[in-house]
Amino acid sequence: MKKLAGFAVFVIVAQLAFAPQAAALGQLNGSGSTYVGLAMSDWQNGAGSRGIPVNYSALGSPAGVNQYGDRTVDFGGTEAEVSSLQAAGGGGISAAARGYQYVPDVAGAVAVMYNVSDAAGRRVTTLHLTRATIARIFARSITRWSDPAITATNGGFALPDQPITLIGRGGQSGTTALFYDFVAHMAPDAYNQFIARNVAEIGNLSAGVRPIQLPTSGQDGTAYRLFADSDQIAQTVANGSVPFSIGYDEFGYAKKYNAPTVWVENQSGGYTQPYAQNISAALTRANLRPDLSQELSGVYTNSDPLTYPISAYSYLMMPCSGGRDTCKGGYGDQGKTDTAAAFVSHVACDGQINMARIGYSPLPPNLSQEMMNAVARLTGAPARQLNPGNCSNPTFHGSLGAGATSPPDPFEALGGVKALTHGGAGGNRPSAQAGAGGPSGATGGPSAADASLANGGSADWRDAEPAAYDRDGFGTFGPIAALVLAVTLLLPLLVRAVLRRLRRS
Repeated sequence: MKKLAGFAVFVIVAQLAFAPQAAALGQLNGSGSTYVGLAMSDWQNGAGSRGIPVNYSALGSPAGVNQYGDRTVDFGGTEAEVSSLQAAGGGGISAAARGYQYVPDVAGAVAVMYNVSDAAGRRVTTLHLTRATIARIFARSITRWSDPAITATNGGFALPDQPITLIGRGGQSGTTALFYDFVAHMAPDAYNQFIARNVAEIGNLSAGVRPIQLPTSGQDGTAYRLFADSDQIAQTVANGSVPFSIGYDEFGYAKKYNAPTVWVENQSGGYTQPYAQNISAALTRANLRPDLSQELSGVYTNSDPLTYPISAYSYLMMPCSGGRDTCKGGYGDQGKTDTAAAFVSHVACDGQINMARIGYSPLPPNLSQEMMNAVARLTGAPARQLNPGNCSNPTFHGSLGAGATSPPDPFEALGGVKALTHGGAGGNRPSAQAGAGGPSGATGGPSAADASLANGGSADWRDAEPAAYDRDGFGTFGPIAALVLAVTLLLPLLVRAVLRRLRRS
C-alpha cells in the first residue's frame, strides 16, 4: 500500500510538472505622445522592476496612432482624439479600423517657456501673461516683446522692443493640437486669421479641429524655430541659445531642464504655474465624453483660483472592438494581453506616486478605476475595484504626492499684478531672478473627495464584481509562490482521492 501511495504522489507531481503552464508575459511595445514621455519612462522603470516587459517610443501622437493602427505597436499614446487627427491629416483611419479604447493614464499641462532679457540684459524669470496675450502671441497678432499687452501684466515696464521668436514642434504633434485648442478658445479672431494665412501648410480645418503641424514658410513660418521633440525644445529655452523666444512644451520637460515658465492668468484673475495642485484644480471642469475623450473649454475658464488653465489628460490607446460598452479587447496573444493588464494595473496605482514630482498630476480615483475597467475589457474578467486599502495612488489618500505644491507667485508679495501695473510699482519691481526657485517638494492638494471630482468616467460600463487589487497582482508573494502554496494545499486531498479509488478496486 505504501508503494502504491508513493506511486500516486509521483504521478500527481509529474502531471503538475508537465501540465501546460500559464503563458509567459509577452513583450509589449508602444509609441506616440511626447506629452506623456517622462511619465512613461517612470512607468516602464517600475514595470521592468516587476518583470513586466514594456517599451515605449515618444515619436508624437500622430505617429503613435498610425503605428497602432498598422499593428506595428501594441498600444499608442495620445492626448489628441483620433477623429481630430484624421480631420487634420494626421492619419488614424487604420486605428479606427483596428478598434481602440481611450485609457486615461495621467493628468498633465502645457507650460509656456521663454528666454527674454530686460533692458539691462538680465534674464527675466518672472514673466506674467494673460490667457489672451499668450494666445495672441502664438497666433502671431502680438509679434514684439514691447507690446502693451505684455507690459500690462509685468509691472508696467516694457521689455526690449525685439521681435518674438516662437519655438515649437516640427512635424505632426498632438501637443501642438492640444495647445492650439487653447489658443483658439482664448483668441478666436486671431486664431482664425492665423489658420487662414497658413491654410496651404496647415490644411483647411473643419470646425473644432486644430492644427497638428506648424507653418514653415511665409511670415508666420519664418517666426518659428521648430525642434524634433520635447527634450530639444526645453533644452533650447533653458540654455538661452535662442534670444527673445517663447515656446510651449509639457511641464515635466521645463522642470527637467529648469526652463523659466510663464505665470498664466486664470479665470479668477490669479496667476499660476502648472504644478499638480493647479492641474488637478483645473481638470475638475474637464468635460469627458462617453468614450473618455476630452473637451477642455471648461478647463480654460475654470474659476477656481488654483487653476492652471492649459491642463489636459493623456491617454493610452488599447484594443477594443464592438462598441465601447460591450467591447472585447486582447491581442490574440495571451502573453501580450497579460502584460497589458499588468502594466495598466501598475500605472493606475503605484505608477501615480511620482507624477507630481516629475511635472504631472496623478489621476483622480474615478479615472484610476477606469484604468481597471479598461483591463476588464482587455481580459474579459471582472474589473478590480480600487480603494484606499489596495491602491497607492496618492489621490486615494487625500494627497497629490511630493512636489504637488507651486512656489508662491513673486508678484503677490509686492501687491500683485494689478498693483504693480496700476499702483506705481516704482522701486518695488521684482528683480530678474525673483521667484526662480526650483520645484517645491511639499505634499499638497485637495482631499480625496475633492480629487475625485474630475468629470467623466462612469462606474457601470461593466457590471464589475469587486476583486482586490495588489501591487503585483499576487498580494505579498509572487506567482511561483502562489503555485507552490496551491500544490501544498491540494496535494493531500488528491492523494486521499487516489488511495480511496485504489482501495475500492
